Formats: sequence, structure tokens, C-alpha cells
Amino acid sequence: MNLFQKKIEPRCTYCAHGRALGEDQIVCPKKGVMAAGSHCRSFRYDPLKRVPPRPAKLAGVGLKDEDFQI
Repeated sequence: MNLFQKKIEPRCTYCAHGRALGEDQIVCPKKGVMAAGSHCRSFRYDPLKRVPPRPAKLAGVGLKDEDFQI
């Protein structure tokens, strides 16, 4: 099951099998210690582990009220 996107790039960071060992290492019961950016054939997506990117902020510097009038 993919949440919001049809194609999620597989990574051990958000695999249902993996557990975080540190920032860059994941402990996998199938493969052992793996890099956070790698993946294996038994990858299973866990949407609760994935942190979505932050939304872009509006650059409001230099805008005036005149810019918002039609």
C-alpha cells in the first residue's frame, strides 16, 4: 500500500521490517545491518515511518498590497 504517491522509492528507512540503529543504519531481520538508503527484495512500505518533505514557503519579501489587487 502506497500513501499519496503511486511510486515510492524503496529505502530501508521506511521499511516495515527495519528498525533504526542510528541515523544512517537500519537493523533488518533478513539482511542484518543495512545503510538507511539501501533496500532488499523483502521491502515492505510502512507509511508511518516515512517523513514527507516540508511544504515550500511563500517568499513574501517585497510584496505590497497592490500586488494582491485585480
